[in-house]
Amino acid sequence: MKAWILMVLALMLPVTAMAAEEAEEGKEGEPKVSYVTLTPPFVGNYALDGSPKLRVYKADVALRVTGDAAAATVKHHEPLIRNQLVALFTQQGIENMNNVEAKERLRQEALKQVQQVLETEEGKPIVEDLLFNNLIVQ
Repeated sequence: MKAWILMVLALMLPVTAMAAEEAEEGKEGEPKVSYVTLTPPFVGNYALDGSPKLRVYKADVALRVTGDAAAATVKHHEPLIRNQLVALFTQQGIENMNNVEAKERLRQEALKQVQQVLETEEGKPIVEDLLFNNLIVQ
């Protein structure tokens, strides 16, 4: 019985290897999706409305792009992208950082601003999505 199972497994190995190769060949023609993490994380103050209470945020941001050239372009413009995002985060009020819906609106606005920066610099938005890997506010 063991010999039979081993023989069946041995016959299946070439088939699964060929299927994996075919899947890879199909993917080779497609550009690959990459996530460019902006490091270090963004850390700063927000809601500076004259209140004595200091409010702090920490945001880990990743940008989704398609293709190695797009990832390299985003890396090239990272200082300008970071500057735009820091300006956006520091302008936020308490109501823009305290619940899930507000954080989603902030994410969408951040994506829009990153795309505008790249549109100005490169003539196309390049970034498909912006993700908060972590967003902590105090």
